Amino acid sequence: MNLKEFRHEFERVKALGWVVSQRRGPTGVGHTLERLIGLKENNIALPDLGSVELKAHRASSSSMITLFTFNRKAWRMKQLDAIRQYGSPDENGRLGLYYTMSKTPNSAGLFLHISTTTVSVRHISGQVIAEWQVVDLAAQFRDKMPALVLVTAHSETRAGVEWFKYTRAQLMTGTTPDIIRDQLDSGHILVDLRLHDKGRAARNHGTGFRAREARLPMVFRNVREL
Repeated sequence: MNLKEFRHEFERVKALGWVVSQRRGPTGVGHTLERLIGLKENNIALPDLGSVELKAHRASSSSMITLFTFNRKAWRMKQLDAIRQYGSPDENGRLGLYYTMSKTPNSAGLFLHISTTTVSVRHISGQVIAEWQVVDLAAQFRDKMPALVLVTAHSETRAGVEWFKYTRAQLMTGTTPDIIRDQLDSGHILVDLRLHDKGRAARNHGTGFRAREARLPMVFRNVREL
């Protein structure tokens, strides 16, 4: 499906008004939209950009979406050493670094430090745990998500069944290092450390950079109503 076809189908869906969810649970809003517009795969083709992700969300939702993961050349401290020095037991009893970072030090003394050109995880002692160049983060995001069509739906429950009213679609493209840095600095992009001790080595599931679905327009450079 190309963008012109999507716009036509979306206008038809908007005109339907309230529609019953075709799947229970969090994924119902996206699955129902795909079924209504006849989209077999979760993407839309745009000239020069290839397949672009389609994301539907509830207007009232505070759910998070992972923008990308990035670890390449970021760790300044050996990961296993960092886990054993600053980690805490996870739900499986393994020592790990499973922290959502902020600029305020957490219980382990780790915090997010943001400068003009870098974002780093540091300890209050001054130890730099990991550090990313802002330009690399922006490039990773552009590679992972060059464009996104974000659809907003209102939601209500009737007799235990969820209904949706799809009201808005936005095409979002591009970003800049300044945008990524500012969104990290404001706390709109969150940094999740996700690694644990495997005995002889660390198991890193990828440092996640996440944002709330409702704030996705703030992460892109260009936002256009469809």
